[in-house]
Amino acid sequence: MNVLLIDDDPLVCASLKTILEAGGGVTIVGTGCSAAEAVERYDQLLPDILLMDIRMGQENGLSAGEKILKKHPEAKILYLTTFSDDEYIIKALRLGAKGYLLKQDFESILPALQAVWQGQSVFGDAVVTKFPRLISQKEHHLEDYGLSGRECDIVKCIARGLSNKEIADELYLSEGTVRNYLSTILEKLSLRDRTQLAVFYYNL
Repeated sequence: MNVLLIDDDPLVCASLKTILEAGGGVTIVGTGCSAAEAVERYDQLLPDILLMDIRMGQENGLSAGEKILKKHPEAKILYLTTFSDDEYIIKALRLGAKGYLLKQDFESILPALQAVWQGQSVFGDAVVTKFPRLISQKEHHLEDYGLSGRECDIVKCIARGLSNKEIADELYLSEGTVRNYLSTILEKLSLRDRTQLAVFYYNL
């Protein structure tokens, strides 16, 4: 797995490079310390995953991610930051990031990279705990999109970052039933995956 690492602290870059490459299966193909370098080096290297900080001077990692995804819609961006601001989380979801982790939770970084590489979305525990409050901040009218009550429940669970198994346990359904509901929901809303579904929900 080739990873481009962007952080405005050279010490953090060096430390993460050592930790991740020692874990096996990860090659840091390049590093940078600004949003501009993120955009430029992504174009040059086309890594499997971009692991990037958010606060980096005047132009932050969110604006860099937006530029990259506009040119490379398939880009997998995983944000790593010391800040769990609600605004940052929502913006990261909306632009299509594959994950949002806190630097303090460094042990989860390698597993998160592996999960994102396999097509999953990953949000750290400190971020996931904020989802219920973010969800309750405004009224959502999913029924207007032709979704049944149970389908609306599934969407809300996905917006909270729950896995199919967790949704099944919470709603007293089988995992197979949850998968079937998810397929139907994605078809009704013309969306590709659960990440797009979460973005759709937060944009309502």
